[in-house]
Amino acid sequence: MFHLDQLTDWGLLFLRIMAGATYVDSGFSDLKDLDARSKSIGMSRNFTTFLAVAEIAGGAGLILGVLTQLAAIGLILIMLGAIQRKIFVWKVSFWGNGGLGWSYDLTFISMLLVIMFTDGGRFVLVR
Repeated sequence: MFHLDQLTDWGLLFLRIMAGATYVDSGFSDLKDLDARSKSIGMSRNFTTFLAVAEIAGGAGLILGVLTQLAAIGLILIMLGAIQRKIFVWKVSFWGNGGLGWSYDLTFISMLLVIMFTDGGRFVLVR
């Protein structure tokens, strides 16, 4: 008999690819115009560069299955920083005004926790 739990590793692979692609795209987008991005988040250009590179590296780690737990932890820290900024600095509500409240960040943290707790599933290159 077929059970859906036989597809768990495929589901985790899909989750890793989608989350990773989102972070890689976000990081590259930030690098395209560092000055505008650093101004929009109220951080220095150097710190914005660090965040962008960390997003790209973490996202690539998730996609390729390389040190997925470490990549997930790093990205969780970035997301916690984003939530802190949205709540305490920008005063953004959970849903946000017209989108992208901190519910978005919390959703990604949930995804990253699944990846972290499962080590990304069976289809990984380096644990």
